[in-house]
Amino acid sequence: MLGLTMDKLVIIAVIAVFLLGPKRLPVAAHWLGQAVRSMRRFADTAKERAREELGDSVDEIEWTKLDPRQYDPRRIIREALSDPPAGSDPRRELEN
Repeated sequence: MLGLTMDKLVIIAVIAVFLLGPKRLPVAAHWLGQAVRSMRRFADTAKERAREELGDSVDEIEWTKLDPRQYDPRRIIREALSDPPAGSDPRRELEN
């Protein structure tokens, strides 16, 4: 959950109590609850629309392969420079 541990959540809650005070804290908690519910509703609606558009095959997609954080630009460039171009013969290039 975004890298938040229980310790960090407790610290955030204590800071919120001091910053907001006892009068505004219930209002802020209510607003936060509504925001979380609306985000969940939004995510559920997006999943539902994806299933409608793509069919049941959306559950079979391996989403981890499509995660942009897994791509390392240095590795991609290194591999592109080390691979010979498609359709060329490296022996022929050395003869010229």
